[in-house]
Amino acid sequence: MCTAITYNTKDHYFGRNLDLEYSYKETVTITPRNYPFKFRKVNDINNHYAIIGMSYVANDYPLYYDAINEKGLGMAGLNFPQNADYKEEQDNKDNIAPFEFIPWILSQCANIKEAKALLNKINIAQINFSEELKASPLHWIIADKESSITVESVKEGLKIYDNPVGILTNNPPFDYHMINLNNYMSLSIEQPINNFSKKLNFDIYSRGMGALGLPGDLSSASRFVKATFTKMNSISGDSEQESISQFFHILGSVEQQRGCVHMKDNEYEITIYSSCCNMDKGIYYYKTYENSQITGINMFKEDLDSTKLINYDLITSENIYMQN
Repeated sequence: MCTAITYNTKDHYFGRNLDLEYSYKETVTITPRNYPFKFRKVNDINNHYAIIGMSYVANDYPLYYDAINEKGLGMAGLNFPQNADYKEEQDNKDNIAPFEFIPWILSQCANIKEAKALLNKINIAQINFSEELKASPLHWIIADKESSITVESVKEGLKIYDNPVGILTNNPPFDYHMINLNNYMSLSIEQPINNFSKKLNFDIYSRGMGALGLPGDLSSASRFVKATFTKMNSISGDSEQESISQFFHILGSVEQQRGCVHMKDNEYEITIYSSCCNMDKGIYYYKTYENSQITGINMFKEDLDSTKLINYDLITSENIYMQN
């Protein structure tokens, strides 16, 4: 399972936790403007916005998990099993495979308004990348510097939700998560007052009791509430270091530790990586489960007019600084 968030200080940030029990040996991948994007059912795009993000590259094609483009539009796909429903091809629509969805949007759109225009014509079709790589059941968060939306292809059709909290996790569908937030409106960053009974005297015996009832488990519904509470009450300076540090702390509030979610045999779901993209500067920051040092890659330091993918292997081993 996963959690994606947006965060604004002086600059604008977008990123996610990827929670899974295995890795595909993903890389930070830059797709320059002249890399030919080939699509299965629609016309290829040979000239487009440059993109940076985390992907698994298969047959020289970037299968993006999350990414931003050079205009500051970001997008991430999160696991959505039992609910994602991809359709048969439709004659009057742009039939886009799930693995093409992020490139299709980020290659052409500079903001949410332009993304919504493409979404009006799209059909997310049941098309696999290959026999070995089947279409993953996903839903998506798309964000620019001002707002975000959630996109879900379900049995009823394509659902597009305004996302006022800038948060996405996994099941259930997004509208449930927003309704569920109402159950936690009494939570506060302040110490509680006695609304229970004026006939009783209560002792505030600990700091943080205003947030009693805030979920702490690792289910997607609970992570949505926890990440929203943490983000909405988050305070940081507006420097780059302060902003990305706070961003990773927000993601850290819902990260998964090995041993807490058992999958099968000796497999456990963990936060394989956490990412933070500066949407204004085109910098992709990340850290991994075994390496908590933040690493950054600036897309604008590369040749963005080339035709070849640029890949950076993840630094996955801890670099511990010994102070004495």
